[in-house]
Amino acid sequence: MINQQLVNPRSIVIVGGSEDLSKPGGKLLKNILDGGYEGDLYVSNPKADKIQGIRSYKNPDDLPETDLAILAIAAKYCPGTIEYLAKNKNTRAFIVLSAGFSEENEEGAILEKQMVGAVNQVNGCLIGPNCVGFLNQNYNGVFTTPIPKLDPAGCDFISGSGATAVFIMEAGIPNGLTFSSVYSVGNSAQLGVEDVLKYMDESFDPETTPRVKLLYIESINKPQMLLKHASSLIRKGCKIAAIKAGSSDAGSRAASSHTGALAGSDTAADALFRKAGIVRCHSREELTVVASVFMHKKLHGKNIAVITHAGGPAVMLTDTLSDGEMSVPEIKGGKADDLLNKLHAGSSVANPIDFLATGNAEQLGLIIDAVENDFNHIDGMVVIFGSPGLLPVYDVYEVLHRKMETCKKPIFPVLPSIINVKDEIKFFLSKGRINFPDEVALGRALSKVYFIPEPVAEAENFPAMEQKRIREIINNAENGYLVPEKVQQLLDAAGIPRVQEEVVTTEVEAEKVSERLGYPLVMKVVGPLHKSDVGGVALNVKGDEEIRRTFKLMMKIKGAKAVLLQPMLAGIELFVGAKKEDKFGHLVMCGLGGIFIEVLKDVQSGLAPLCFEEAKKMVRNLKGYGIIKGARKQKGVDEKKFIELIIRVAKLVDIAPEISEMDLNPVLGTPKKIVAIDARICVKK
Repeated sequence: MINQQLVNPRSIVIVGGSEDLSKPGGKLLKNILDGGYEGDLYVSNPKADKIQGIRSYKNPDDLPETDLAILAIAAKYCPGTIEYLAKNKNTRAFIVLSAGFSEENEEGAILEKQMVGAVNQVNGCLIGPNCVGFLNQNYNGVFTTPIPKLDPAGCDFISGSGATAVFIMEAGIPNGLTFSSVYSVGNSAQLGVEDVLKYMDESFDPETTPRVKLLYIESINKPQMLLKHASSLIRKGCKIAAIKAGSSDAGSRAASSHTGALAGSDTAADALFRKAGIVRCHSREELTVVASVFMHKKLHGKNIAVITHAGGPAVMLTDTLSDGEMSVPEIKGGKADDLLNKLHAGSSVANPIDFLATGNAEQLGLIIDAVENDFNHIDGMVVIFGSPGLLPVYDVYEVLHRKMETCKKPIFPVLPSIINVKDEIKFFLSKGRINFPDEVALGRALSKVYFIPEPVAEAENFPAMEQKRIREIINNAENGYLVPEKVQQLLDAAGIPRVQEEVVTTEVEAEKVSERLGYPLVMKVVGPLHKSDVGGVALNVKGDEEIRRTFKLMMKIKGAKAVLLQPMLAGIELFVGAKKEDKFGHLVMCGLGGIFIEVLKDVQSGLAPLCFEEAKKMVRNLKGYGIIKGARKQKGVDEKKFIELIIRVAKLVDIAPEISEMDLNPVLGTPKKIVAIDARICVKK
């Protein structure tokens, strides 16, 4: 657990502090001194009495008690040092910069466990090892640069990678992005990204807590903790953006179900972020641009006015906004005409509002006022203003700054002339403003931020199920795929509509069942996993003779144990499945079924359990949603019942977490009903 000794220590000791600024211990000490740390500062180094003007203790016994120890020594000395300080100097917070632990070899992993054990014994906290450190407004506890402007209203940034943390700050700082704290958790031996976010949630203060959180994550080790506390922070008014690296998932593992083949840890991470309301980013630049959008007033609609004195960037921005389903609506009418009359001849106010290369500060002010007050269908503004290098533009940026202070509609400044007017941009940033040098990057970020869903509601009425019966079936099941009879019982207990079906083992049984079910029939071999691949599916079977012939052929298939008979039904083929994803729980997926799932891979996913709104968004985000809704006079399906089916599958795997994979494919949908035609359920206890 993060404690006050870490975030606001009264005293700090640098173990391994150095005069050599090319060493982590040297640069760390300089950064702390340059940051004006106000507490007691010590150095522990057996080779010197003073280092960078700070007393160095050669003998650890002489060291005063200290809240925080930052270690910049060889890995092999770290466990013993931590144990000594914890027991003898009342030290309760540790930052270990040193490398050579679990990231290197098994021996290093043992050292890491020893450190964690020593810290846990005194209920302390440990950042690292193998990290660049921690900084906030109280002290600069990192050995790297740049040191960002530390602002109580800046971003909280948590990174699993020290170097990446540096690069992300380098991407944001030049554009005016500020930071409140930076946690580099390194190997996350005790505290990972999720633990830090938990602390931020539990220590949230509506008056003082920064509202923007940035995450760089390479491995989500505690997804439920991340989901819980990210959702909680966002409900409290925070905004969170995250990079989740490692999306290639060399793990497209061989799986025996369609869901298993399509699922994976990255798909689960996507689903978790959506459920929590986190904006997922895929590059350092994108993360900092999204963060910069967060730092502006909230956009309450998707209609944007593009105000520009340069046509090209406005066109590119308009295209980007349109691609992201934002809107640059036309501006017209009497008030538009009045505005146009105040601008130079040749200007346009249709949107983009182009006031030409000769546009000036006064005209920009008139345009912003008109968009703010006269055009109610506009929700926000992007102002593009650079310079060919002819004149200073301080007055333009001063007007822009003042309007950003007073306007209720958000204004996003694109100042692309980072060389020609670098001094003016510096002047603009000095007022606490942020610049978006690239209009396309801004356009993409605006769309991402605007369309990110709110965190899923914590409480929801889920459909009733026979939980006791479900547990009985699962408790008595063996590992592996359930036999058809047990699948039927499980679906019935879960309230999942299914086609009537019966399993037969003889020709005589087949004939009797066919009389009961009625023709035409579907026949499927029981045993082989991929039935259609081995000729184990026969459609539109009519008559006793065809039943007998087909039965004989199917029983000759390798692995055949029986034959399943179903009535031949018609409808749109759909798919619903679930896959247990390590640590995340169950990933539930839906899409068009049959061969479409294999060919188009048009699926949407969510983490169980799912509420109605989540499942509805999954269905409506499918590229094939038009087919589900009904296209070109073709009848669609009962969308509400399809959504309920998805929710029931999610609830079933929540009640029975031993289900490792589940496929309902195909599910037939008509305007009146949804029926599961084929189902496979694999149990892994």
